[in-house]
Amino acid sequence: MNENEIKAFYTYLQSQQTAQNFLMNCYQNENEAEIKSYENCNSFMYYIKHGLHFYKTGKKTNIIAQPILFFYGLIHLLKATLLTKRPNYPETTKLLAHGVSSRKRKKKQYSFMNDEVRIQYQGLFPYFSKHLFAIDKFPFEKIKMKNLFALIPEMNTFFNFREEKKMIPIGMIGEEKLSFPMNILDDYHLTENAFLQRIRPFIPDVHSIHSDLKYIHIELTTPILNTTSPFFLHIENNKIYFPMSREHFFSISEVMVHYLLLYNLSMISRYETEWWGDLITNTPDIDYPLIVHFLKVTSEKMPFFLGQELYHLHCQ
Repeated sequence: MNENEIKAFYTYLQSQQTAQNFLMNCYQNENEAEIKSYENCNSFMYYIKHGLHFYKTGKKTNIIAQPILFFYGLIHLLKATLLTKRPNYPETTKLLAHGVSSRKRKKKQYSFMNDEVRIQYQGLFPYFSKHLFAIDKFPFEKIKMKNLFALIPEMNTFFNFREEKKMIPIGMIGEEKLSFPMNILDDYHLTENAFLQRIRPFIPDVHSIHSDLKYIHIELTTPILNTTSPFFLHIENNKIYFPMSREHFFSISEVMVHYLLLYNLSMISRYETEWWGDLITNTPDIDYPLIVHFLKVTSEKMPFFLGQELYHLHCQ
């Protein structure tokens, strides 16, 4: 689906009738599906409406406030998506917490790239990770911002400028093949067989595997229509990207990556006013262009990704 089709589908869901019918379809295997769809249709509709409004407003406003608006835009769209799978959400008030924490910042020589966030046991982050992406065991307890940036294909250009390539294209959406360069085995410190064993659980419908001097080629029985970790989609060119280094090989959805980055940026913009103001005014280091580019990417990519998730539910 393209961006215009996703926008049209969001518009389609903006009525009580269409929202309720959509939820009825999602709840068909639940008890009291009709009652629950009526109870949730207004919340579902307003989560989408408010979420998209946050994104629309954020795109028009100064960068000073963008992290906050995009973070809460993402939260609202996540809550709408959760309602399609969890008709009783939120089951407890504990789920209303963000589910992430950031460390106390040092005033001198602070770098956003080296800052960290820590995952909490309760709250929205672990909840949506489990129920939307089937991830309940995280590959890390805390993670640095630079390692999160490395998992976003659209950020790869910036790392290329610094000769720090983080991701490589290995295929295209709609095609039936993946190709990994042989030199990736050196970065992962694995033999070809060991590398294939590592990625095989994430690749369904393999038809055949063969290699030559430059590439490992994987032929699939069906075309790739969407990506799941550790494969990431570049929405501008529809290419599938894969981490170059084993330190970035995480079983994690890109939505989770954006949530963690936006959480930290929104906290900084609210509570670290001096550093945030200096970054925007004086643009002292690479943190500034990376953050600016990320905010542009996330404002387009997250509404697209979650709209696509909703559309796939509609088609089931």
